[in-house]
Amino acid sequence: MGVGWAWAVAAALSAAPGGVQVVSPLVKVRPDAAPKGAKEARLSAARGECEGTQLVLPPGVTRVTMQPLALKGPGAPLTVDAWREAYLDVKTPSNGEGKPGPWPDALVPLSAPANPRHPTVVYAEVCVPPKQAPGTYKGSLSAAVDGKELPAVPFTVEVQPFDLPATSSLPNSFGISLYSIAKGHGIPADSPEAKALLREYGKTLLQHRVSAHGMGMDPPPVKFQDGRAVLDWTAYDAEMAPFLDGSLLPSGARFTTADVRDNRKASTDAEKTAYYRAFQKHFEDKGWKAQLFFYAKDEPKPADFPLVKAQSKRVRDAGGTLPVLVTTPLDPALQGSVDILTPIINCFYPRAGPQTCRTVANTATARTRLPPRAKVWWYQSCMSHGCTGGPPADKALDKAFSDWASYMVDHPAPLNRAMGVLAFESGVDGELYFDTVFAYNTKKDVWADLFEFGGNGDGTLFYPGTPAKLGGTEHQPVVSLRLKHIRDGLEDYEYLRLLTSLGDGAFAKTAAKRLAKSGYEISRDPAEWEAVRQEVTERIVKRQSAEQAKRSGRRTSGGTP
Repeated sequence: MGVGWAWAVAAALSAAPGGVQVVSPLVKVRPDAAPKGAKEARLSAARGECEGTQLVLPPGVTRVTMQPLALKGPGAPLTVDAWREAYLDVKTPSNGEGKPGPWPDALVPLSAPANPRHPTVVYAEVCVPPKQAPGTYKGSLSAAVDGKELPAVPFTVEVQPFDLPATSSLPNSFGISLYSIAKGHGIPADSPEAKALLREYGKTLLQHRVSAHGMGMDPPPVKFQDGRAVLDWTAYDAEMAPFLDGSLLPSGARFTTADVRDNRKASTDAEKTAYYRAFQKHFEDKGWKAQLFFYAKDEPKPADFPLVKAQSKRVRDAGGTLPVLVTTPLDPALQGSVDILTPIINCFYPRAGPQTCRTVANTATARTRLPPRAKVWWYQSCMSHGCTGGPPADKALDKAFSDWASYMVDHPAPLNRAMGVLAFESGVDGELYFDTVFAYNTKKDVWADLFEFGGNGDGTLFYPGTPAKLGGTEHQPVVSLRLKHIRDGLEDYEYLRLLTSLGDGAFAKTAAKRLAKSGYEISRDPAEWEAVRQEVTERIVKRQSAEQAKRSGRRTSGGTP
């Protein structure tokens, strides 16, 4: 990418009245805001990366249509996909920095019914295949609102000459459940339709660099013979193998993690240990690279510690390297029983005012208090926004719960995206998130109310795309803007990691700090995010070119490449 590359958010050009404005995806377009955008869409993407932008159309629209667009350049044409942003009417803000009223979140098909009282915003995205020829790809995007043609929008994508890995380099595990999906869509959980829909949800997560735990939930059937656990893997493999062997997507992307599904038929300590041993062996026999883990206990209280220790002992007795994951801050009482320590993000960053974690320690400090093979993950909880909802009367308490990296609908997009940059800067080994369809399992209308655990969207990153809601005849997962931001954050992590591998780790650390000094000091400025990405991209290209020239010189001089 050349130094003169004009990024969409940096080129703050006003579009003609009634036309289309191109706005950074890091701006949430609300009814009371009038963002200035650019007259053209200009994106940069690595091979194996997806990049999106927003097209703000005239208001008061009930129907949007768009002509298919293929961008032409030095390689195969690049396809532009598009969705309309649907709005969630927030009644109770997540905390003092949230606000009531409509917030953009669900990305629905353009053909879905629109609400003319909400802004008309299209999310347009380009995904670059792994072997795409680098260079400039151009086209012109044509749209119409309620049958009226709008001025065409020039659309340019600069494909960079480097690749991002198909599988996330940062292990992660986000919860999802067949039974919640079935309930949200109003179909029987044991139906072929529900199982096919689960695969679509899992596939969508994988397309966004996210791995899942839970999934079908049901453990493999087991029987015990001469102290051995004999498992029937037929149903499990049919469900999970495509996610673990890289056969589901053309890119070969795989889940980075998988959880052991405990089986109630393993009732004694010996049976449980045999069952865990068989689970590990199956993964080894299959050659699956995902980190298999045993999710022991979520946020255990002191009264739960004996249970955690007993679970850990049974896993240890199975031999192998199956790690035990516990969501807890550092606690001497659990020393030796936890292999993947997973505190909330608040536990990594000291902060003045009311404390939101009982033991604060950064990643390096945590590692000094853990066994050598232990990993440190983290997760977001309602402590990132306050667990009661709405701004508390105590302003100091509201501040303590504000500004954190957050997956809430009514928080700024940079807070939704920040976890990847923070993961790189902090050095954590992975991320956990408890659920992506939690609200499906409630009695509420997910499309109208995502308020859970004091936040709007806590535990829910999808919407149930039913025929009644979207039209047509098929059920489908509807992704949120927040899931796009999570993916972009994981891609930020890949850029910083790649630059570090090329010998420029000091700049990568500095770049990460410019965007997020801590878990609650995150830049809200889209222009800053775009500028940092541009600088990191340029340095990757420069470093990679120098490395290639060095290797070419060695070959020319007869040296060993």
